[in-house]
Amino acid sequence: MSEIISAVEAPAKRKRGQGVGAVYETLKHEILDLTLQPGSPIDEVKLTERFSMSRTPIREALVKLAGEGLVVTLPNRSTVVAPIDFQNLTQFFDALTLMYRVTTRLAATNRTDAEIARIRALQKGYEDAVGAKNVPAMIEVNRDFHAEIARAGKNRYYTDLFERLLDEGRRLLRLYYSSFNDELPQIYLDEHDEMVRAVVDRDVAAADKIAQQHAQQIVRQIQAYITEDRRLNADIAL
Repeated sequence: MSEIISAVEAPAKRKRGQGVGAVYETLKHEILDLTLQPGSPIDEVKLTERFSMSRTPIREALVKLAGEGLVVTLPNRSTVVAPIDFQNLTQFFDALTLMYRVTTRLAATNRTDAEIARIRALQKGYEDAVGAKNVPAMIEVNRDFHAEIARAGKNRYYTDLFERLLDEGRRLLRLYYSSFNDELPQIYLDEHDEMVRAVVDRDVAAADKIAQQHAQQIVRQIQAYITEDRRLNADIAL
């Protein structure tokens, strides 16, 4: 991975008066895009200078980011970008794959026409984001697409768990898109269409199959990217 970048080093994107929302959106974008690396420090003083505002709105923005698991306050009260637990990625991927399958199967059984309309609208939004190579939008809409499928399954415990996994995996998804130089191959976009089709047709077996296939190819791609990145970094160190 590239070296840690502190919050002050990223270019300011705010005009005066934009408030808490601008700080939240800017930092969220930089965290999800890995401009702010996992574990890098968040300096409130530097942020007040960067955004030309007092500490109160800065702290409000950081509280919102903490609520999404994107920043962490340490025992010494300093704040850092939430680390990615690379040591336990296998367990994370196992849980993620299982939730893809369970929630998509349930959606195929329990979905309503209104839910199908929302799922299709999100899929269209994802296609538009992919076409525009808008990676932040790709990450967010992908998350919302799968969360909407989970809600169509009507098991709130599965939905809550899957949404937590999807949120935790957003930065890993950034690595996934980076592995394609931010140009997602059409074949993987088509997997979403197949997933929607299986849910629409109430085909539980097909829903399970495509959900597993979709999850497994994402996992393989991310794992390969991380392995290659670490190999390159090791070669550079030598």
